[in-house]
Amino acid sequence: MTDQKRCAGESATLYIVPTPIGNLGDITQRAIDTLHNVDLIAAEDTRHTGKLLSYFGINTRTFALHDHNEQQKADVLIEQLRQGKSIALVSDAGTPLISDPGYHLVTRCRQAGVNVVPLPGPCAVITALSASGLPSDRFSFEGFLPGKSKGRRDVFDALSSDPRTLIFYESPHRIMDSLHDMLSVLGAERQVVLARELTKTFETIHGAPLGELIEWLNQDSNRIRGEMVVLVAGHREESTDLPPEATRTTAILAKELPLKKAAALAAEIHGVKKNALYKWGLEALNN
Repeated sequence: MTDQKRCAGESATLYIVPTPIGNLGDITQRAIDTLHNVDLIAAEDTRHTGKLLSYFGINTRTFALHDHNEQQKADVLIEQLRQGKSIALVSDAGTPLISDPGYHLVTRCRQAGVNVVPLPGPCAVITALSASGLPSDRFSFEGFLPGKSKGRRDVFDALSSDPRTLIFYESPHRIMDSLHDMLSVLGAERQVVLARELTKTFETIHGAPLGELIEWLNQDSNRIRGEMVVLVAGHREESTDLPPEATRTTAILAKELPLKKAAALAAEIHGVKKNALYKWGLEALNN
């Protein structure tokens, strides 16, 4: 056995092992070695994980650990770790604990003084963010959105002024309802990127102002298939530094048109934000 494999099967250790989110080629050699050499694999769905293990010729015994039994089964696994066994924790796809089971087990292990070793690897959040074109220096992963409209709108309302890039997971059967709830709170101009089927054959990463994104999705039902990552540009204060020619045009047009229409036309002419011009007009022209 190589030194690397000896390390991979070290006793009394819980390994956090990321698995592919679609493309099996994304698994790391270290993950394969670890899954080969541990005494037990704690899996979110043993049948799903069994297919992955079979593909790589891994015969390690599996143990079901999911949202409904994790708190009860954590003690069972910790006892095995205390007896010197090594255990790998995997989810159905990606990095465990990122909107997947494992939090209670890892917390209990650390409280019990059990060694916890994380392996780097696939994660849909980071994969989507890296290709989104949205700011990645500061971001907030918010997990899955609530199942009901009011809950979703409350979430969007609470985050509406957050300057960080916001990241959510959503399912195909709820994506349109969620985007419409987002539209009602954040408005049609907020930039949103939809990343679906990441690393798979029909991977799609499409960004647009929210109103345009909804229209694009409505054009083809295939565009809402597969698991999705939704990335939302953070709130940005509109610049008050408007070009003098834009404000001058707005003032002239406002003599003949309603201010809202005047601001929209001037914005189109000069390539600036109509809301900024409208706000300027309310303050400058109504005094």
